[in-house]
Amino acid sequence: MSEVYLMATVVNRKSGDDFLEFYQKNRIEVSFLALARGTANSEVLDYLGLESAEKVVMISIVTGSVWKDVKKGLERELKIDVPGTGIVFTVPLSSIGGKRELLFLTENQNFEKGDESVLKETTHEVLIVIANQGYNEMVMDAARESGAVGGTMLHAKGVGMKRAEKFLGVSLVSEKEVILIVTKTEKKHGIMKAIMSQAGINTKAQAIVFSLPVTSTAGLRLLEEDEITV
Repeated sequence: MSEVYLMATVVNRKSGDDFLEFYQKNRIEVSFLALARGTANSEVLDYLGLESAEKVVMISIVTGSVWKDVKKGLERELKIDVPGTGIVFTVPLSSIGGKRELLFLTENQNFEKGDESVLKETTHEVLIVIANQGYNEMVMDAARESGAVGGTMLHAKGVGMKRAEKFLGVSLVSEKEVILIVTKTEKKHGIMKAIMSQAGINTKAQAIVFSLPVTSTAGLRLLEEDEITV
């Protein structure tokens, strides 16, 4: 990919609607929301003037040019730099499975597809699969057939799902499961292809998959040794 990023937003739940409205106003039409809880202790919360650690995490896809405008707006309109407001960060995407899915996730962001990006010396990637609720096993069955060892599932809600029919030819439900799969870089394409084929948009899972480069890992050695000996 060329200048496409995963943008993660972590803010207090009571501020979530303000951030979502701001993003939609700034051409970010699709986001995925999950509830979370912060780990800051009471002293830190008191210092920041926060009443609770209840959070909402938003996952969105942005182009480089849109992010520049969004960052300025976050600082100017939502005061993101004020302690306790929240945090927003971006991570470069390496690929998105499917041209229609790419158009759906980047609508109105004036994106032109470039070459797939790969960080030098990156040996692993994390696949992020967003599927309809209740179909994580369909996704993982497809992934395992192509060499994935396992994954982690989160519950989320999709925003902007009503627009999916324009690009994907289907209607998407808002209740979602986000599955995270860490895999070796050389296995990425096979796993993504299997997920798209067996659990993709034309199936009940209606999964969308994209990948992020991983610069370093810990805890995967034994799993990878098992792959070799099987």
